[in-house]
Amino acid sequence: MSKLSIKSVVEGLLALQSQGESATLLGIGPMSRNCVQATLELSKEDDYPVMFIASRNQVDLDELGGGYVNGWNQFSFAKAVEEVAEEIGYDNLYYLCRDHGGPWQRDKERNDHLPVEEAMRLGQQSYVGDIEAGFDLLMIDPTKDPFEVGKVIPLEVVLDRTVDLIAFCEEERKKRGLPEIGYEVGTEETNGGLTSTETYETFIQQLQEELGKRQLPMPTFIVGQTGTLTRKTEQVGHFNFRNAYDLAQMAKKYGVGLKEHNGDYLDDVTLLEHIPSAITATNVAPQYGTEETRAYLNLGKVEQKLVEQGLVSEPSTIRQTLLLHAIKSERWRKWMMGDQKDLTVEQILEGGNQELQEEILDIAGHYTFNDEEVKEQIEKLYANLAAYHIDGKRYVIDHIKRPIRDYAECYNLKGVTSRIRDLQK
Repeated sequence: MSKLSIKSVVEGLLALQSQGESATLLGIGPMSRNCVQATLELSKEDDYPVMFIASRNQVDLDELGGGYVNGWNQFSFAKAVEEVAEEIGYDNLYYLCRDHGGPWQRDKERNDHLPVEEAMRLGQQSYVGDIEAGFDLLMIDPTKDPFEVGKVIPLEVVLDRTVDLIAFCEEERKKRGLPEIGYEVGTEETNGGLTSTETYETFIQQLQEELGKRQLPMPTFIVGQTGTLTRKTEQVGHFNFRNAYDLAQMAKKYGVGLKEHNGDYLDDVTLLEHIPSAITATNVAPQYGTEETRAYLNLGKVEQKLVEQGLVSEPSTIRQTLLLHAIKSERWRKWMMGDQKDLTVEQILEGGNQELQEEILDIAGHYTFNDEEVKEQIEKLYANLAAYHIDGKRYVIDHIKRPIRDYAECYNLKGVTSRIRDLQK
């Protein structure tokens, strides 16, 4: 059966909306190989397409610093997803997507205050890796700028850089004779950007005009601000149904889907509101990393019980190792609020604030899954539990599946692939 392009899937969703049906796709951060397997298993079981949305910090070319998720570059990431799909006999639709591609989108590039030309060149280099590795969707995001800290970059600057980067990617794709890919554009800034319907439509109209002049394709998704915002391990935003609905209708006028970012930790009421508000897709990422961390900690507690019963004599140090590596990673800073983000590693380790340490472990444990010491302790944990008939890896995968399943159920995703294929006939 032929693979539908991501653009065809979104067109199918917009057509379903016109027929009184609706569904919201899930863009899932590939936080680990376990997360990839959990995602594909559910997609296969319940017949719906999935998108793996990889940021440049997570997956990137080795020469640009690689990614913290399994050390994946675009090619090893694509191969890993393909391997998992083969292992489970996957028979549905998955899409490899670049989340937040473009200049200054690696933390180091932003922290180093790279000049515009250098940042654009590295962003382009990363996109070439995406294209050659067979990515299906590229997010063109020139909205990070170290020289505009605390300010919203003017929309005309965002527009110019967006069109230039799409033109670059299209030229590189065509050079290689590769099939069409989808594009995602826009900004999720909560203090400006594409928040109001007026600004959103102006951006779409200007984008359509500039892309038309250069015979470039319209994007598949435009990101709009629906009020969602993730901090620590919580949803601290306030979903705005009216704004989401209006943005979705506006995007639909131009044949484009509304994409929501920061969709982690939403409650069922908010999730269910996504169907009548006609949001085409939501991105969720850190939540799945946090759930995997919690799964390892649960297994560690079971292992400790076995130690207390005299059944395990050499336990893993999974909790202590994860905690130490999470604190030292310093990747928790971007999710913290207030003065906490400025604490030093030493202050946290030596301060004796156990509540803060636990919070950092919850937030940043997943950034360390590829650290050698962490991997060793996970394997030791698995081995100790396997001796007493507990399949630790299976538990971890099933634990990650729970929140994905919650979203998929509320988002009316069951059977979506078949419903879209029926429309194509």
